[in-house]
Amino acid sequence: MPTYQYRCEKCGEMFEHAEHLAEHEIAHPACPKCGGEKVQRIPTPFVPKTSRKS
Repeated sequence: MPTYQYRCEKCGEMFEHAEHLAEHEIAHPACPKCGGEKVQRIPTPFVPKTSRKS
């Protein structure tokens, strides 16, 4: 299950939230610090890891 980063617009707290790919578009997690429901998704880089050497 992927983990996504969010930032609360009310208090500025940055936090992570694990979500299924299917629920990512509709997920609106509340801020764990202040309980605010206005959160913004933070784009994160994706780096795939493989067991093969290139």
